[in-house]
Amino acid sequence: MSYSGESLGPVVLEAEKIRKRVQELGARIAKDYRGNTLHVIGILKGASIFHADLVRSIDLELSFDFIAVGSYGALTKTSGEVRILKDLDESLDGKHVLLVEDIVDSGLTLHYLLQNLRARNPGSLKVVALLNKPSRREIDVPVDYIGFDIPDEFVVGYGLDYNQRYRNLKDVCVLRVLGS
Repeated sequence: MSYSGESLGPVVLEAEKIRKRVQELGARIAKDYRGNTLHVIGILKGASIFHADLVRSIDLELSFDFIAVGSYGALTKTSGEVRILKDLDESLDGKHVLLVEDIVDSGLTLHYLLQNLRARNPGSLKVVALLNKPSRREIDVPVDYIGFDIPDEFVVGYGLDYNQRYRNLKDVCVLRVLGS
């Protein structure tokens, strides 16, 4: 699958490796939150597939919600401006919240979201990210659970997109965009 001006590069993470790691993360999260009800917030749209697989691997009573933010648009680098496109449906007051992020890159989006969510008085707030790009970090942000550290490449698949495309790839692949 390729579009004009774009080509898929090498596979960074194969679907089976992702599946196994998500199960490991789910088991660890279930152990850490045993005895508590967990409220799992997925960040739309990129984390939607990871969120769905993760909540099915957490053997606990839980609820979930979604929030949508924007900072990329049709770019391969963040614009630095973060805005909420869809807010939560429920109060976070006193809840044990786990924020599910697809990728932590510059840290700008996650920093903004954590400030916003902390102001809503959760009982606790932790972050799980499928992918982590520490080499791109501009703001130090806490990530409590990390699926994989990856190199500084623009990646798509397993929910991650470029211009709303490639989300349905089962693997995570490098995307080459001509002219960028």
